[in-house]
This record gives sequence, structure tokens and C-alpha cells, in this order.
Amino acid sequence: MAVNNDDVKLIGAWASPYVMRPRVALNIKSVDYEFLQEQFGSKSELLLKSNPVHKKIPVLLHNGKPICESSIIVEYIDEVWSSSPSILPSDPHNRALARFWAAYLDEKWFPNVRAAPRAATEEAKSAAEVAVEMEGAYGETSRGGDFFGGDKIGVVDIAFGSMLGSARAIQVRVGVKLLDEEKTPGLVKWAEKFSADPAVKDVLPETEKLVEFAKLLSAKFKAAAASDPLRR
Repeated sequence: MAVNNDDVKLIGAWASPYVMRPRVALNIKSVDYEFLQEQFGSKSELLLKSNPVHKKIPVLLHNGKPICESSIIVEYIDEVWSSSPSILPSDPHNRALARFWAAYLDEKWFPNVRAAPRAATEEAKSAAEVAVEMEGAYGETSRGGDFFGGDKIGVVDIAFGSMLGSARAIQVRVGVKLLDEEKTPGLVKWAEKFSADPAVKDVLPETEKLVEFAKLLSAKFKAAAASDPLRR
């Protein structure tokens, strides 16, 4: 239940990995919220009003006040609903380390995963190399637990896990396995446990739905390019 009957809304879309981050964080904290889904190809007045700078999802509305950017939203949720399980480590060094790896994923993993279907296999291979790096980070930071945060899901798990659906869809579409049992055995087991967690399983998009959605987007982009004389 939401703390103190707070009014909590999340502007987003089911397929967005960035939107999945605050959804998992809210679930970890057992916060009730209203999910306001944006339609592909259009932006609601509420979104434009709530995020006038970037005009992007996700946006958290807490008692009418907007908070933007997925990583900032996750930290905000952790701070506001502090009586529930913590998402960021309490130890300053461990917290800094977690922020480092979350930022590393945003810089190295996300761009390659997102570009892989459009740029054949080169970006997918780069993402697979990042996964090997994260295998080492998992061994160091999990401290024998199931997650990067130890025994419970933390900020690195949320950052990495939000792209699991896309990674699985890429395996279907491009044929490149980003998490490999031979090269990243720890991450393979981690992904299974993360995906099955009660805070995650209902908001992690199904692979088949993501594949179909990606095909739909690709067809629309091609149609738009074909109708644009400047792109011919």
C-alpha cells in the first residue's frame, strides 16, 4: 500500500526498459500506483507538462509533483519509502560502487542492446562483451547472494534486469545470445532469479510480445522513411 495514502502515478509504456525500472522499485516498496500508459507515436499533454525538458517517459508523479529520468526516480522511491527494503546499499562505498555499475550499464550495455536489431550483429557482440564484464562485477558485488545487491534486488539488478526482455528478443531476432551459459554462467542464474521475483515477473515484458512490437516499430519506421522525400 502507498505510504500515508500518497497519490502515486507513473507515466510510461509497457515495453520500455526505462519504465520497468521504477515499476520494479515501486513493487519492491509495495507502493500502490496508477500506471498511465502513453500511446506509441504520440505524447500526452500530461507527459509534455510533467517533463517539458526531455518530453520522455518515465515520469513519476508523487502527489502531483513530477520526477523524471529512470535512475533518479528509482533513487527517489528508495529515499521516500525508506521503511521498506532498501534498493541502494547503506554503506557509502558499496552505494558508490552500485551507482558506478548502474551508470556503466547505461553507457555501455543499453546503447548496444538497443542498436543490435538495426545494426546486425556487431552491436550485439559488443553487448555480449559488456555482459562478460558484468559477470565479474556480479561475482564481486553479490557477496554470495543471488543478486548484485546481495540477498535482495538492488539498483544494479534493476538497471541490468530492465533490459532482459530486450536481450531475449534480440536472441530471437538476431540470433546472438547476450547471456551465455559458458561465458556468463552467474548472470544466467541471476537472470532466472531476477525474472521470477514477485517484484519483477508481472512487469517484465514477454519475449514474444517484444519481438512482435519490434517488428511493428520497424515496419512503421520503414513506411515513414519511404514516404519522406528527403530520405530517398
